[in-house]
Amino acid sequence: MGIYAIRVPDIGEGIAEVELVTWHVQPGDMVAEDQSIADVMTDKATVEIPSPVAGKVLALGSAVGDTIAVGSELVRLEVEGAGNLKENSAPAPVHQAQVAPVSIAKNNPPAAAPTQPVAPAQIASAPSRPGAAPRSAPAVARAAGERPLASPAVRQRALDMGLELRYVHGSGPAGRILQGDLDAHAAAGGQVQAQGPAGYAERHGEEAIPVIGLRRKIAQKMQESKRRIPHFSYVEEIDVTELEALRAKLNQLHGATRGKLTVLPFLARAMVLALREFPQINARYDDEAGVVTRYAGVHLGVATQTEGGLMVPVLRHAESLDLWACAAGIASVAEGARSGKAARDALSGSTITLTSLGALGGIASTPVINHPEVAIVGVNRMVERPMLRGGQVVGRLLMNLSSSFDHRVVDGMHAAQFIQAMRALLETPALLFVE
Repeated sequence: MGIYAIRVPDIGEGIAEVELVTWHVQPGDMVAEDQSIADVMTDKATVEIPSPVAGKVLALGSAVGDTIAVGSELVRLEVEGAGNLKENSAPAPVHQAQVAPVSIAKNNPPAAAPTQPVAPAQIASAPSRPGAAPRSAPAVARAAGERPLASPAVRQRALDMGLELRYVHGSGPAGRILQGDLDAHAAAGGQVQAQGPAGYAERHGEEAIPVIGLRRKIAQKMQESKRRIPHFSYVEEIDVTELEALRAKLNQLHGATRGKLTVLPFLARAMVLALREFPQINARYDDEAGVVTRYAGVHLGVATQTEGGLMVPVLRHAESLDLWACAAGIASVAEGARSGKAARDALSGSTITLTSLGALGGIASTPVINHPEVAIVGVNRMVERPMLRGGQVVGRLLMNLSSSFDHRVVDGMHAAQFIQAMRALLETPALLFVE
């Protein structure tokens, strides 16, 4: 039998380190050849690491959430044959703590702790004087309308101490509250053991959740964006009554054969047409090199909520797609992100991002720019409101567009003109089909 060390492979693209996201094996497990042993995350994607050999897991080289350099030892296996580690080689620091307690418990069961006899003096030291309630007695809330028994002096002192008598345990005859009961209740912190509905019970639990994996990448990305980009936001109200009527008509005529349309393909088309007038917004800014790169093609980032967190897959060349092709493309890249099957190149290279919270979109928002882009447009929910049209009060379907821009690259006037151009296209949807 030999020892085989599996190391973090070179994933390419100049990646020097990865983050360990998930272990698929534990010490003592048998591993088959090509079986996935762990998932690691780079800046762009999550990658599975398979085992090149079959064997038994001896130790794990890192814990979930650790950042590991490429080439570092990941797993150590016991294999048939010589393996790739010499017997006299220095062992790498590995995490065996997960199984050490188990093996120790099996081989060397801990001796039972000797029982300490209670001295009579300890028993005698318990409070026995009348008027002092045991400190271990729970403070039980009396039923509603039940009047606690207490003398006027006790009631006045409880009022001065800020204690509610219905929660104080009485040690006197028939549950009468004595002066010592107030002292014991105050010394215990005045805590209440409620007997009412469970929903009103005090809760004191805490849960520490490590920020690892995709959530850590999202946090780093958002922090970098807000630290490096001076954001400014712009919100505009849009009348989408005619747009929704057109969408409903197109779905009625072609929904069965071409698929149903959401509002996103219309917004994407409006962005494509408006960006032709404002190419400085369809851009990426390399602030370290001091270079703004403008793009002729619109590579649309589609903010997508997944189980692991927010991801931004890319719909490439949105300018070349009609409404139904755009709808299919958005659905495809979003599903790839949610299922974790999106390729690395599908998660990078966007030039502007479209984000939507759907029915939860609220009235307005302040979206965070997807660095190194210079703009993001957010969709809020549609609301029917009364409006004046031709001197008449009529119900109209309204929706806000919430956008953010990089003020280093985009001037406020140009940002407003860009959103107004989108507004004109969306409020007159026939213009979306005019080149």
